[in-house]
Amino acid sequence: MTPRTEHPPQMTAEEFEQLERHAPETVRLEFVKGKVQVKPVPDGNHSEIYMWLLERCMQSRPELRLYPERGLKTEAYRKGRARADAILVPRGSLKGRGEWSNGEDVLMAVEVTSYDSDTHQRDRVEKPDGYAAAGIPVYLLIDRDDGSVVVFNQPEDGRYRHEEKLPFGATVKLPDPVNISLDTEPLKEFVE
Repeated sequence: MTPRTEHPPQMTAEEFEQLERHAPETVRLEFVKGKVQVKPVPDGNHSEIYMWLLERCMQSRPELRLYPERGLKTEAYRKGRARADAILVPRGSLKGRGEWSNGEDVLMAVEVTSYDSDTHQRDRVEKPDGYAAAGIPVYLLIDRDDGSVVVFNQPEDGRYRHEEKLPFGATVKLPDPVNISLDTEPLKEFVE
């Protein structure tokens, strides 16, 4: 007879939301691919990059809003919970929404890499899959590790079909439905 291996029960999205509500303010939690993860608190350069992007978005598309640190329901059947560094949505689309939004009104999710051991897996592998599964048309990754901007778009079957990586300094064209061009020259000062 083969011994039976017991697997711990999976945490539900509802259980995660309860845990996250009671976490200290110095800790930010995400629930990605069935795992609870701690997301680093942004450093000063991270915040400056967010402000740079906010200004560009407001100048180019004043009818849109770039909200920081927004909770998103991700993955198939909405089982994941990711806290995007920012989301771009039409003005007023978060009115009456709770802390964890569905992806239907989100035009773009944004992540700025942090300097921690989980950055590669979280921002370059798991987040693109989660955002694509949520139907978010564009995912913008500002990658401070190698001084690049990566634009993911055309979500289909839980994956982005198109990905373009450009170095800081290039002009980046964010595709439909975002339709914003970014001169990324100012990002060069944030490469460490």
